[in-house]
Amino acid sequence: MGLDDLSRLTGRLEGVTERSRGGLLQWRYHGRLVARQLDDRHVVIRASFDSRDFLRQSFPETFSVPGRFTKHMMIVADLENGNTDAIEDAVIGAWELQSGRRHPAAG
Repeated sequence: MGLDDLSRLTGRLEGVTERSRGGLLQWRYHGRLVARQLDDRHVVIRASFDSRDFLRQSFPETFSVPGRFTKHMMIVADLENGNTDAIEDAVIGAWELQSGRRHPAAG
């Protein structure tokens, strides 16, 4: 998965806008963070603590929680080596968390 793929995905989520800050992309729902680029390979995604723990345990090659994010409802995804479906689900979950909505594809 690349940043272009992430842009296409977030572009399909109602109310999510993309912007660049300091040369890095961010995706927000009415100002509330959904995800943001950390570097060329990693993004941080908003996630509840329960969801974050599940994702990290289920996909350890994809997700991590560096020390600086331990106290925050965020998880880091490895776009280059990670599971694309899991990253997509995490981004949709972040949008659902921020918007209070349920994505139609999530059933």
